[in-house]
This record gives sequence, C-alpha cells and structure tokens, in this order.
Amino acid sequence: MVQILIQQVTRWDDRMFTRIFGNVNRKSWKKLFYLLSRSADSYSCALIGLVWAWANPTTIPYVLAGVIAFALELSLYYLIKKNVKRPRPFNKLAGIHCLIVPPDEFSFPSGHTGAAFLMASLISLAFPALCVPVLLWAALVGFSRIYLGVHYPTDVLAGMALGLFSAQVGLWVVHFCL
Repeated sequence: MVQILIQQVTRWDDRMFTRIFGNVNRKSWKKLFYLLSRSADSYSCALIGLVWAWANPTTIPYVLAGVIAFALELSLYYLIKKNVKRPRPFNKLAGIHCLIVPPDEFSFPSGHTGAAFLMASLISLAFPALCVPVLLWAALVGFSRIYLGVHYPTDVLAGMALGLFSAQVGLWVVHFCL
C-alpha cells in the first residue's frame, strides 16, 4: 500500500517537473529564476537578517528566532537529505539538463525553498504589511528551483514545510526560553 502511494507520488512528481521545466531556452527567464534562487542562499538570508537588525532594533527577537530557526532547518535539511538520497531530476529523467550547478548531489528537500519560507514567515510576522510580497517571493524561489532543473515539486513542498516549521520553533524558543 505504501509502496503504491510512493510510486503514484513519484509519477506525479515526474509529470509536474516535466511540465514546469518545459521550454527553458529563454535566457531572460533563466536569469530571473537564477537570481530568485540565489536570493535564498544562506549568505543572502544572513545579510537580510543583519541589515534588518541594524535598521530596526525592535526586530532583534525575530533575528534571534531566525538564527535558531536556521540552525534547526539546516540540521534537519542535512539529516533528511543524507538519509533520503533522492537523485536530482536531471540525473533521473531522460533529456533533462539542469540550468545551474546544484549545490550538492541530492534533491530532497529543497534547502533554498526552506530558507525562503523561513525568512518569509519571520518577515511576515514582524511586518504584516509585507506578508503577501514575501510569501510570493518564497513561492517563486521554490518555483525557480524546479524551473532550473534541480528539484521536483515535492522537494519544494518539503522545503516549504521545513522552513515554516523551523521558523515557528525559532519563534517559540525566543518567546518562551529567552
């Protein structure tokens, strides 16, 4: 029963990836999605946090929650990635060539998507007026990882869940323990 479910999800993932990956020869889209993807690198997120704390000291609890959340998110990310060892789409599907060099060998979960949703969650809580734009940014980061050929849709969904969960734990720790 579980094996059948896994096979069905895998087939759905392959079909959705192929639809999204589609026509990737458009250079302007590739550049846009590359930049979106890079905006969720760990260096970018750290810089956002530092600028955020410097510009508005009242947000320091959110920055501390972010540090805790990123420590948790990265730990879980590596633990899951090294145990699941899911091959990237370009290593599994015929005719797929990724548009960027992936940061590591395995696909599940998407760390960039996790980082983006972690940041979007914290920014949304600190600045509710930014909720829609930052969640849209995080969703586009996830989409970019599929479009660039390095993740399946379920990798992105797992990254999203990991980022949101880690942000909530970070906020909880800061609220109740510090």
